[in-house]
Amino acid sequence: MTVRRPVIERMLPAAFQRAAARPGLLVALLEAMEAMHAPDEETLEAVEDLFAPYRAPDRMVGFLLGWVAFDHVLADASSVASGRLRDLLANGAELSRRRGTAEGLRRVIATVTGVPVRVEEPPSREFHVLVRVPASAVALVPLIARLVEAEKPAATTYEVVSGH
Repeated sequence: MTVRRPVIERMLPAAFQRAAARPGLLVALLEAMEAMHAPDEETLEAVEDLFAPYRAPDRMVGFLLGWVAFDHVLADASSVASGRLRDLLANGAELSRRRGTAEGLRRVIATVTGVPVRVEEPPSREFHVLVRVPASAVALVPLIARLVEAEKPAATTYEVVSGH
């Protein structure tokens, strides 16, 4: 419901409705009430934009990442492109569903960094993952290691190596 002067007037007793038909203090108050509601109504008209990964204001992205349990990535936000954070948000529910798997780890790393990595689970070492990073992305190894630490199962050890 849009709160405009005529809507407000209809909520008033009949005597006030008649008084609102003439210029005066009541008219000024009704116009002020309408103006006070305008910013909130603008926000409510586009409220879905606050939660849409690619339309949300920048200030909302970190908050929304918490909703899909990826707010830990914000610790490295300076080394992650804003668009990548939005990609993570857009795919967060699906990535969370795959959390704890080699495929999930590979996808999170690729989403956050844009780097395709290989995630291996060597049969000779149970509860261990080996993440192979291309030589061209050696500068991202510290970020990738932090992602692996956060996303791997708790009892799993890991190595991040570059140069595959």
